[in-house]
Amino acid sequence: MSYSGKGLRIVFLLRLRYNQGRKEIGDMGILPKDIEILPPYDDRLFKAMLTKPEAKPTLLFLAPQIVKRPVVNVLVRNTELPIDDIGEKAERFDLNCAIDDNSQADIEMQGSRMKEEKDSDQSNLKARSIYNLCDLHSSQPSRGKSYDNLIQTYQVMFCNFPVFAEREGFINPFSMRHDIDNGLLHNAIQAIFVDLTRLQEVLKKAVDEMTGMEKFAVFLKYAENPDYRDIVNRILETEEGLAVAGEVLMSISKDERERAIFRSRRIALADRESDRVTAERIGRADGILTVARNMVTDGEPIEKIMRYTNLSRAEVEALRDAV
Repeated sequence: MSYSGKGLRIVFLLRLRYNQGRKEIGDMGILPKDIEILPPYDDRLFKAMLTKPEAKPTLLFLAPQIVKRPVVNVLVRNTELPIDDIGEKAERFDLNCAIDDNSQADIEMQGSRMKEEKDSDQSNLKARSIYNLCDLHSSQPSRGKSYDNLIQTYQVMFCNFPVFAEREGFINPFSMRHDIDNGLLHNAIQAIFVDLTRLQEVLKKAVDEMTGMEKFAVFLKYAENPDYRDIVNRILETEEGLAVAGEVLMSISKDERERAIFRSRRIALADRESDRVTAERIGRADGILTVARNMVTDGEPIEKIMRYTNLSRAEVEALRDAV
């Protein structure tokens, strides 16, 4: 097809406007390397980023990755953000979202580990996820409805630490299934764990080969790290919702008050963890001394007490003299 005169001018102008539009979209949300970006995997920043009025495109991008279908609308039902209490527990920073008219999701970030009896199995975290999922699902008004007409409920937990040590994938969805043949009982509820520490294989992919959830997870994990700024920016250029997330995150990162709150919370959490470790260390030491003291009272040989408690000879002799 050939053009001449006025036709060529129209085609030129249309292409120029199209390329300018692409450039504007491409520039949106780009994270400069010379700016310190706050980590979006921080639980409070995660909620702050997604509850901004301008973050709606990001929610519209994220929701289909959760429910595995096109989404028309997402409404955050708990937009409040407690910003004055720097010691506020992470549980307050979840997002309760209505997705269209037929599903709902509780989305949250766990930037740090919960206290566990055994750090390796994360059983307390898993049990909490189940509790929240069932609580949200059962909170629906059921009067005048059959139970199979209640909307689907999702619990989505982004975790900045390993949750399933035995699993290689970074995303782990769980439904109600038969213990033997894996048949689905009902699709009413689903728990989804996204492990941000298992993205090594994702990073090996070309950006255009990544899924939406993979792109969002890489953004959450690596946006703060200048060494990954290039791949994060390439990701932000692929989707409007991700570009908006980058734009909002950059705006928050430049806000001096937000930065001050972030640093204060980080110090408070570090102090809390230090107090916990110190208390455990003191508790272990007291327990060892109690065992050693009982062994001295029972007349056990000094060498045996040293072997069982790892105390020095001088420490055991001091306990014996005190008893």
